[in-house]
Amino acid sequence: MTTTTSKRIRLSPDARREQLLDLGVRMLATRTLEELSVDALAEEAGISRGLLFHYFKNKQDFHRAVVQRAADDLLARTRSDPSHEPTARLRLSLTRYIDYVLANPQAYISLVRGAAGGDEAMLEIFDRTRAALTARITDNLGAYGVQDSPTVRLLARGWSAMVEEAVLSWAADPQLSKEELLRVLTATLPAVLAAG
Repeated sequence: MTTTTSKRIRLSPDARREQLLDLGVRMLATRTLEELSVDALAEEAGISRGLLFHYFKNKQDFHRAVVQRAADDLLARTRSDPSHEPTARLRLSLTRYIDYVLANPQAYISLVRGAAGGDEAMLEIFDRTRAALTARITDNLGAYGVQDSPTVRLLARGWSAMVEEAVLSWAADPQLSKEELLRVLTATLPAVLAAG
């Protein structure tokens, strides 16, 4: 009987940390944050459990870093071309947003729901991510025919929260087609902003 052992690959500290974060995000696509086991991650990466803690202080630190990476990925994937007219830009960004949620349901839920768990660092990640998504609207208010004001900014943030909840609810029970969901979400933004 022959046994095979997987050979560990030596990486620089930065490359190993990046590898662990990328792997954590991939694993998070199919499991909850609580199910993101240090043992499973170490085995998948081909490192010892102890080596993981060389790069992250503890499991919570690792979870926060993975959620931050997922948030950064969401922001990068939902960026759209500013040369498009506002409705097309919004629709493209929403399409990419929905596609991200469908491809990474647990990562997205960990981002959105992680803030509700009382972890200040998770809440900060969530707030920064929502603020960045909302800034894409508030930085281009003229395109929607409205002027900047505290009320309009509040409504833009509220619309972002509505989109989060609508997409999560739709992903769990898609009673509308994706096309209809996109139509409704795209149409509601100008109407919400106009109320300001």
